[in-house]
Amino acid sequence: SKLADAMDLSKEDPRIVERYGKSDERFQRDGAPRMIENFCIARRLVEAGARFVSLNYSRWDWHGGDGMNFPMSRVEFPMLDQGLAALVTDLHERGLDRDVSVVVWGEFGRTPKINNNNSRDHWPQVSCAMLAGGGMRTGQVIGKTNKYGEHAVERPVKFQEVFATLYHNVGLDVRKVRIFDKAGTPRYLVDDGNMPIHEVI
Repeated sequence: SKLADAMDLSKEDPRIVERYGKSDERFQRDGAPRMIENFCIARRLVEAGARFVSLNYSRWDWHGGDGMNFPMSRVEFPMLDQGLAALVTDLHERGLDRDVSVVVWGEFGRTPKINNNNSRDHWPQVSCAMLAGGGMRTGQVIGKTNKYGEHAVERPVKFQEVFATLYHNVGLDVRKVRIFDKAGTPRYLVDDGNMPIHEVI
């Protein structure tokens, strides 16, 4: 099947797979495995016809008492950087960069100050996201925090603006498209006032 073929990296050019980097398959107590090859599989799934691919990579939850926040960051971030760079490059080289939107984010930011465990805790006041592809005007930074990364001081972007941008990328106007809940009540895709990020469309 197309799905089975897409999941089979033995059918991919080994030179392409090598670009993505090598996974670290050691078990972590929770979270997703560090399967960097999954970035390549994500691209193959899109080529096979998948309309949406969600990819979890690593666990990132290092703010406990084990003191592993910074040691793990030194391992994980270079791997993530290599996998993402390979994915975005791959999409561009195959002419998929206008048709495929890439979003990289977590559910919140991390505390500006280091805690007593030499780590950073949850910080919902501000976070960040990376957008690529989708025909967007990329290569820019939108928004700004204060120098400590505590809160936005310039052009804050809300999660719903990112969703509105993704809907725009697939041709849906968030001001017009509605879905209906089980009671028959019309619902908009995002709350009123949330529009696509004008800087990128």
